[in-house]
Amino acid sequence: MSAPTTLQTRLPLILAGVLALGMFIGQKLPRYDGHLWITPAAYRLSATRGPIEEILRYIEARYVDSVSMERLQEDAIHDLLAQLDPHSAYISPEELSLQEEMMKGSFEGIGVEFLIVNDTIQVVSVIPGGPSERAGLMAGDKIVSVSDTVLAGKGITSAEVVRRLRGPKGSTVRLGILRGREGRLRSFTIERDVIPVHSVDAAYMLDDRTGYVKINRFSATTQQEFMEAIERMVKKEGMKHLVLDLRGNPGGYLTEATDLLSQFFPKGKLLVYTEGRAESRQEYKSHGRIRFDIANIAVLVDEGSASASEIVAGAVQDHDRGWVIGRRTFGKGLVQAEYPLSNGGALRLTTSRYYTPSGRCIQRAYKDAPDYDGELERRLHNGELTDSAAQKVTDTTRYFTGAGRVVYGGGGIMPDVFIPADTSFMNDYYLQVLPHLSPFVARWLQGQSRQQMPADAVAFVRQYNPPANLARQLANYAAEQGVPFDAHQWERCRSELQRQLKALIARQLFEREGYYRVLNDDDPAVEKALQLLRNGAAPGRK
Repeated sequence: MSAPTTLQTRLPLILAGVLALGMFIGQKLPRYDGHLWITPAAYRLSATRGPIEEILRYIEARYVDSVSMERLQEDAIHDLLAQLDPHSAYISPEELSLQEEMMKGSFEGIGVEFLIVNDTIQVVSVIPGGPSERAGLMAGDKIVSVSDTVLAGKGITSAEVVRRLRGPKGSTVRLGILRGREGRLRSFTIERDVIPVHSVDAAYMLDDRTGYVKINRFSATTQQEFMEAIERMVKKEGMKHLVLDLRGNPGGYLTEATDLLSQFFPKGKLLVYTEGRAESRQEYKSHGRIRFDIANIAVLVDEGSASASEIVAGAVQDHDRGWVIGRRTFGKGLVQAEYPLSNGGALRLTTSRYYTPSGRCIQRAYKDAPDYDGELERRLHNGELTDSAAQKVTDTTRYFTGAGRVVYGGGGIMPDVFIPADTSFMNDYYLQVLPHLSPFVARWLQGQSRQQMPADAVAFVRQYNPPANLARQLANYAAEQGVPFDAHQWERCRSELQRQLKALIARQLFEREGYYRVLNDDDPAVEKALQLLRNGAAPGRK
């Protein structure tokens, strides 16, 4: 009697187990929805996530031609995000990797800067002390092949070049190089290494009391680089005042900008705040850890200064801490959060707006502005970049600085002092010749005696003038590269080309500091900043 009793007891458990197994197997089997067989995972996806996923599944299963589903999804994502704002974006895995490398302050590669000119990869500069310099590469070299794969020709992109040149530290890459007018291909085997990416391009003294710092973006190392530069100039060179050059700086990490600002303000000063529909107000205040006493400040901005650069300029202006000099900034007041995606990419989604201490949101209009990306061309066309009277206030709401000065939002930071852009030399010929400047200078320097050049950047700026016919030699070189000579347009831009040639020679000899010393020597914005700082008080202060 014990056996049947045991079976009767276990039978419900066995039946339950079989039923569960059947349900599990059934979930794994494809099902027919009247049109096509769909896997259970796809069925659940379409059932829970809506028609977009359903449509993609139908296309993948039944469409008449073969299509790249990955490309189709990316296009759909881009179209979807385009309905939001100009700064919400999908970042592909490749793009994300490159951006992260630039922002973290270093990457692993061979250490060159390059341009693609006439479908040819030309080395613009070789990072001093890097793997390429150690291997013997020179500015002006043309990269024809990478690891026996020919890269010259139509269709080559910067992203593809970067992907092939970068790689883990210690790995090697073989380059085929054409140098100058040599007919033979040189071969270089280069061992990749860690390459620092500096956000402080230059830091030097403009006079015996005023320092100059040029920041190209706010990366993970900006605050550290900035403080090291300031410490050197304060302790060794007696710096009291600062010209902070943020022209062309597109922004970056907000916290790096607020940490930098904390060196200018006492503890607890509001620097910026953010707020959004699903994000409560978050305030960023100065932390009070001021290491150096900086008396007066001038911030240089232009139409390329955006985001974190505008946060710095806005805080300095709203608290009457210094002068903002230049032209109206870009106007990006939207804050993005980054969300990782399963394919290795990321969604960069606008989650809040940032506001300057006076309450200004300086994001320019985009919902009713179909030409958002053409703003620079529009400003150039209507004279706003060259005439202070042509500047327009897009939002007439009045905000007030700490000293009671009226400031406006809704389209960038309006400077305290306007500096017009010099467009007298801009023409089609100049723009076509511009990419050939660096390779030409590198080749020209190969035939020059370094002993005849000044020994340091200061002496170079004061004493050295390039040969009078160097701009004409550049024109001849550009003609060899396929840029037809235009005598009338060349005459208009000749003096600017000569100036750029001197700056690039200085860069080859004395790195980026030499380059900016030359350009700043007769820069009206720098000259105005020096004049104001020497006179003392900032706007609103006496």
